[in-house]
Amino acid sequence: MAKKQTAGRDNLGKLAPKFAELNDDVLFGEVWSREKELSPRDRSMITIAALFSAGLYPQLKAHLSIGKDHGVTRQEAVEIVTQLAFYCGWPKAWSTFPLIQEVYGDEESDLDGVPSNLSVFPVGQKNDAYARYFIGQSYLAPLSTEQVPVYNVTFEPGCRNNWHIHHATRGGGQMLICVSGRGWYQEWGKEARALQPGDVVNIPAGVKHWHGAAADSWFQHLAIEVPGQDSRAEWLEPVDDEQYGKLT
Repeated sequence: MAKKQTAGRDNLGKLAPKFAELNDDVLFGEVWSREKELSPRDRSMITIAALFSAGLYPQLKAHLSIGKDHGVTRQEAVEIVTQLAFYCGWPKAWSTFPLIQEVYGDEESDLDGVPSNLSVFPVGQKNDAYARYFIGQSYLAPLSTEQVPVYNVTFEPGCRNNWHIHHATRGGGQMLICVSGRGWYQEWGKEARALQPGDVVNIPAGVKHWHGAAADSWFQHLAIEVPGQDSRAEWLEPVDDEQYGKLT
């Protein structure tokens, strides 16, 4: 979901309270929240392009920052400006690249285009050991292997794992804590549940399920292994494109 905005009230609440209300409650509260029609990432890219075209640089810098939060990568922002420079003016591009530099800095990912700003947790390395159980590319970063094992799992847009079950004769199961982007979780025989940062998923042992990213968003969650006796994972069939494509 689009992040709740208070910029109108913070900056113009006393001078223009009605404008501030329309900005925060209608523009951001209603239009930006219509994720069924366009994702926040898509709306950010459109808005960045429009503000670049108009040469509205203070607002453009603010929306570059919002776009970064919505998953627009540094390279994508550069590419938007590069293409539009031919249609909207070369000097505008020269004025915009420093804004991108200010918002994104010099940090670049060395992991095949993985955004460097997903969350405070490391992306880790390609999840090659479990690649046969995923559609798309995932990454795995062990955060703790003591007491309770905790891993940060990163999914590229459209990536999801196969249906699987966490077995245990006592206890066991898994918890997911969503930290970045948008994703999905589904249990066998139930409707899929949309996930966003702050959501927690409790998965009991013995429940057939899958989880992964939305089609247009990078996604990260912390995977916490619940201690159990004789714990093991059983990997099953993939979530095929037809199944996945029905999710909105």
